[in-house]
Amino acid sequence: MTVTEVGRRSPDSSNRRPENSDELVIQARREVAANVIELTLRRPDGSRLPDWSPGAHIDLILPSGTVRQYSLCGDRWDGHSYRIAVQREEDGTGGSKEIHQVAAEGSHVRFGGPRNNFRLAPAEQYHFVCGGIGITAIRPMIDQAERMGIEWRLLYLGRNPLRMAYRDLENWYPAQVRTHTTAHGKRASIREWLGEVDDTSMVYACGPQSLLDALPSECDRLPDQRIRVEHFTNDSLNSAPIRTDPYEIVLDRKGETVRAEGHQSVAEALGDAGIGLITSCSRGVCGTCELSVLAGEVDHRDTILDDEERAAGTCMFPCVSRAASDRLVIDL
Repeated sequence: MTVTEVGRRSPDSSNRRPENSDELVIQARREVAANVIELTLRRPDGSRLPDWSPGAHIDLILPSGTVRQYSLCGDRWDGHSYRIAVQREEDGTGGSKEIHQVAAEGSHVRFGGPRNNFRLAPAEQYHFVCGGIGITAIRPMIDQAERMGIEWRLLYLGRNPLRMAYRDLENWYPAQVRTHTTAHGKRASIREWLGEVDDTSMVYACGPQSLLDALPSECDRLPDQRIRVEHFTNDSLNSAPIRTDPYEIVLDRKGETVRAEGHQSVAEALGDAGIGLITSCSRGVCGTCELSVLAGEVDHRDTILDDEERAAGTCMFPCVSRAASDRLVIDL
């Protein structure tokens, strides 16, 4: 399955600021569901912001220095503002709580990006599936499909209707949007909702791991490359490494070689050698640390590259990935 992911950040990323960041002012704050706030962000001088496409996210740099990634969920055609929605996570690592506490209208934050690992590919029909706050990544895709006159449908799943942001989509598009809550224990059948689909369609999904784990069997009538997902976690971090022996990292432009232990990621080994990399999530989900690979084989641990891109072996995300060969040459 083609997998792309933008996720909430781990504690390890809290002091890693994106290399290029800029200042934004919070123009507006509103509650869009229980424990979910929407923030409208602009430059202090009102100047134009970088363009973005559906599926993109920004790095939000909080006053504490914590860095978190959030999907852009506003109007991509409005070049002067960004919108994000933040769900307060009581059991999270603190980033969402900080945003809910300090994000007042008129206050300033810094941002990096935007970046996009979850792009909307051409198709004759889109089937969108989201769970909970995953709606934020899907919402701009719906707008894009509408503007292009492409058929689309949305299955929006949640446990509690009061916690489901942007449920008004059901009012705007009653024929295309189906919402389903599992408060009473009954789960929706994605297979039944999909019905008859062919390889001219694309399925895009974003939400909790339980939803995405169920997706392949529910969509087995479609080729893997027609299914794209965005996770909030990276289970591959817990899988056994391909190799346990030490390996060498060759920094081609620097002309240096670093020895790494078999269990170490490239970023960990370089950090031990005093060579810093720009990273953010430390979990292989945001794409900040992408490096070009010039030679060697990679033990990929990210959730961004698809099978074809991994097989090509031309790039890697060193915050989690390591060598699968004795020697790895990178463009650094």
